[in-house]
Amino acid sequence: MENKQKAIALLNAIETRVHLDHINEAKYVQHNLNIAEGPAGLATLFSQLPIDTTKVNIIRAFQDGDYAFCHVDYNFFGPKTGFDIFRFEDGKAVEHWDNLQETSGPNPSGHTMTDGATTIKDLDKTEANKTLARGFVEDILVQGKMERLNSYIDGENYTQHNPQIGDGLSGLGKAMDHMASQGITMQYDTIHLVLGEGNFVLTTSEGYFAGKHTSFYDLFRIENGKIIEHWDTIEEIPSKENWKNNNGKF
Repeated sequence: MENKQKAIALLNAIETRVHLDHINEAKYVQHNLNIAEGPAGLATLFSQLPIDTTKVNIIRAFQDGDYAFCHVDYNFFGPKTGFDIFRFEDGKAVEHWDNLQETSGPNPSGHTMTDGATTIKDLDKTEANKTLARGFVEDILVQGKMERLNSYIDGENYTQHNPQIGDGLSGLGKAMDHMASQGITMQYDTIHLVLGEGNFVLTTSEGYFAGKHTSFYDLFRIENGKIIEHWDTIEEIPSKENWKNNNGKF
């Protein structure tokens, strides 16, 4: 079984409550700061989730070496959209990260947070696409070199799934102007992880949104050297006194 299939099974267990032998419980490191460390933390989580209404719908699943990552439509205590990342050793999951956002939308162009392309292709371009996505986040989102946007995005040929932003560079510009008019700032400071499979790349980054310490997960679909589709989740990082483990968000 591939690692991404194991990741799918692990996430589906949230809904089915079926224990799976895909976790190395002795080494498992949890980065969801709302869940306590180890098997006890997972058991507590499962006990708190309502059995009848908890739903897990995996939209996309990928793997990159020892990592598998999924794009998931959740329902627990209301609809949520998330990305989950697992790191595997010797066939078992030993580390987990995620980023969750309350589902909203559709956005100004009518797209939801999870619809859109799902087909993985261009496996031979994985590393080049990872380099492109990292460059976009570093140049545009970290350093603010907006004059380089056209080298990463093909004008209006860009589908956006962020619930507040419309398609194309025009949609991005309108959203940025609106944020500026409201005094809302968004700053990416550090890229922590870049994972990809073929034409899809996920970046995990740390920064601030509206003055709050924030985790940004961005999924890009790349074609012919340009980003043509984007999904994301934005989650506030709780203050350290509220962490239920000491592993950090990243």
